[in-house]
Amino acid sequence: MRRLGRVSLVLLALVALSDPSSAQEGRRQTSPEETSGFQLEQNYPNPFNPETRIPFVLGEDLFSSGRPVVVSMRVYNLLQQPISVPVALRHPTGDRTPMVQLEFTSPGRYEAFWDGRDFAGNQVASGPYFVQITVNGVSKHMRMFVAK
Repeated sequence: MRRLGRVSLVLLALVALSDPSSAQEGRRQTSPEETSGFQLEQNYPNPFNPETRIPFVLGEDLFSSGRPVVVSMRVYNLLQQPISVPVALRHPTGDRTPMVQLEFTSPGRYEAFWDGRDFAGNQVASGPYFVQITVNGVSKHMRMFVAK
């Protein structure tokens, strides 16, 4: 039997992640808002070059305690290495505030922005990337594509 290379294994994992129906068969599908009170929406444009917007929704139930909701966002490569932090658009603390432990005080639809650059300021290569949002300690992720 031939051994698969590291890239092949990563691609197999990517295919498995892209088919949520296989893990959900026989179970009632629930919307993201039903299970956690927030939703990560598809970035646009997608594929993109060189920048994209990442919408997310914070539901009213997250704010029932009267405390602010804490949101973080990260971009990862295929090897699951963090490569960037998107910035918030139109946040009360200022436009383009990094999405790291950022507090939101009201429900609604918000957007983050990613310029397609890594932590060192270099444009990332074409290919798939993942964005992860963490709201009050609960995380979700989504795939997005850079096309040059």
